Amino acid sequence: DVQLQASGGGLVQAGGSLRLSCTASGFTFDRYAIAWFRQAPGKEREGVSCISSSAGKTYYADSVKGRFTISSDNAKNTVYLQMNSLKPEDTAVYYCAAVLARFVVSGWLVPQYDYWGQGTLVTVSS
Repeated sequence: DVQLQASGGGLVQAGGSLRLSCTASGFTFDRYAIAWFRQAPGKEREGVSCISSSAGKTYYADSVKGRFTISSDNAKNTVYLQMNSLKPEDTAVYYCAAVLARFVVSGWLVPQYDYWGQGTLVTVSS
């Protein structure tokens, strides 16, 4: 079975840091791009960041550039999202998702992602 297990969310004060993890199983990890999306209450889901380790590329939403860093440990089938300088507006449920890497060549927000994790809640207090 394909699984994406997201973890690492929690409550943090503004200016603090968290590291999210997304561990994958059931598919060939290095053939896929892994992205993080988030959805805040009452808002649409938005893309946060994506990594295509096979292409050596990372992508970020403008709202998180310079604060968040995505990385991948292919030996562990895990993608990390290091989130620094957190703001209250970063509060959301964060989801990881996977799509074949070739489909993000035209833009990481373009494709329909095939697999989704269950989400992990990040709450940033002011």
